[in-house]
Amino acid sequence: MIKVGYMAKAVVAAFAAAAGTLVAVTQDGMVDTGDVVTVVLSVLGALGVTYAVPNKG
Repeated sequence: MIKVGYMAKAVVAAFAAAAGTLVAVTQDGMVDTGDVVTVVLSVLGALGVTYAVPNKG
């Protein structure tokens, strides 16, 4: 069984990265392919960093 606490850190990091990037890329009022790629890469980057850093405690 997978512990929710272990996954929660990654889910919150991915959501925060997606939300922050979406705010930045939608400043011009349009979302194009490059903006979608930027959001996906930021989410993947956040998940990768979150996976690499172990939980403390």
